[in-house]
Amino acid sequence: MTAPVRVLFVCLGNICRSPTAHGVFRQRVADAGLADRVDIESCGTGGFHVGEAPDARATQAALGRGYDLSDLRARQLRPDDLLAFDYVLTMDHQNQSVVARMADGQPNATEPRLFLSYARGRREEEVPDPYYGGRDGFGYVLDLVEDACDGLLDDIREHRL
Repeated sequence: MTAPVRVLFVCLGNICRSPTAHGVFRQRVADAGLADRVDIESCGTGGFHVGEAPDARATQAALGRGYDLSDLRARQLRPDDLLAFDYVLTMDHQNQSVVARMADGQPNATEPRLFLSYARGRREEEVPDPYYGGRDGFGYVLDLVEDACDGLLDDIREHRL
C-alpha cells in the first residue's frame, strides 16, 4: 500500500477558514471511502489561537451542514509541514505569501497553492475571513469551501490515487 496523500489547509489563525475546509474535506473523503488513503490537517500562519477549538460561529455553521469540527484544535504552520504534505492550500494571497516565503530555499518543499484554485463554480481566488463579520459570512465560506473540496477530491483521485 502506498503512503496516504497528505493535505494541509492554511489560513491566518486556524479557527475559521482552514478548520472549516479541514472538516468539510474530511467528510468528503470519508464519504468517498478514502479516509485511509488521505490525511488531512489544518493550521494557521499566526500562532494567536494555538490549542483553541474553531470559532463557535464556524462550528455552528459547519454543524448546520453536517460537518463536525469539535475535535479540531488550532496549530501554527511549521517549516517541516512544507516537506510533509503533498498539498499545502492557502485561503488567501496574504497567507500564500507567508507560506511561500517559508518554503523559499527549502529543497523539495511543496509549493503552496490557493485553495479556491480547485473550485469549479466560483470565480473568487480567496476565501474571505469571516471573523469580523456576521454569521452570514460563515455560510458563504462554507459555500466556497464545499465547491473547492469537490474539485480537490477530483484532483486527488485523478493524479494521486
